[in-house]
Amino acid sequence: MTQAASVVSAKDLCLTYQADDAPVQALTNVNLDVRKGDFVSFIGPSGCGKTTFLRVIADLEKKTSGEITVNGMTPEEARKARAYGYVFQAPALYPWRTIEKNIALPLEIMGYTSADQKKRIAGALDLVNLSGFEKKFPWQLSGGMQQRASIARALAFDADLLLMDEPFGALDEIVRDHLNEELLKLWARTNKTICFVTHSIPEAVYLSTKIVVMSPRPGRVTDIIDSTLPRERPLDIRETPEFLEIAHRVRDGLRAGHSYEH
Repeated sequence: MTQAASVVSAKDLCLTYQADDAPVQALTNVNLDVRKGDFVSFIGPSGCGKTTFLRVIADLEKKTSGEITVNGMTPEEARKARAYGYVFQAPALYPWRTIEKNIALPLEIMGYTSADQKKRIAGALDLVNLSGFEKKFPWQLSGGMQQRASIARALAFDADLLLMDEPFGALDEIVRDHLNEELLKLWARTNKTICFVTHSIPEAVYLSTKIVVMSPRPGRVTDIIDSTLPRERPLDIRETPEFLEIAHRVRDGLRAGHSYEH
């Protein structure tokens, strides 16, 4: 079987920035291939470079050295080609715009026609099960629904790559579980490639085809775990021996890369 093409490819990627007293190595020698259709979670303690790596992919941060490509392009070229959607930690919805107007905003900026905007908005709302809420304002929706609207905005471009920076981190556990289920359904329907940042071991194992374990100071990859779980995953899969085995390996990787010295 032909191997899927690389959507994101990093080779010896490094990023160093200058802090007040000394340089900080945010990323050090990161080597990673994300293949088409992968769901890759990045997990590690604060300061390990998870979000920084996502921001390098999105051309929001510039690498210091090494190589990185996004669909064969530089991050800058990929950004200009609208090759990805980005979902932030908070929904970041404008309270004075309806849900459909929030989703439309980047499409308006990019010059899409009204007819194309309407079609894309309807499709994105359908994917996140928010059809019928397009005329509502953000303050009329729950936190989970607001985050789904944020995902819809990222999906409106219909890019093959979706970058998600802890999108469910601020939600309670029950809502988070529900949105994890919905995200897997969305992934199955669209076959998009997803890069997902999380602090949660169960979330990373439940969602992912591949889990990238990172450690801080300097930010580096300590383990890459390929999931053996089936693609269809009911929530109770988290109680199976296979799930727990992967979770233990992730936990061991986090412990091995983390210093508890103060």
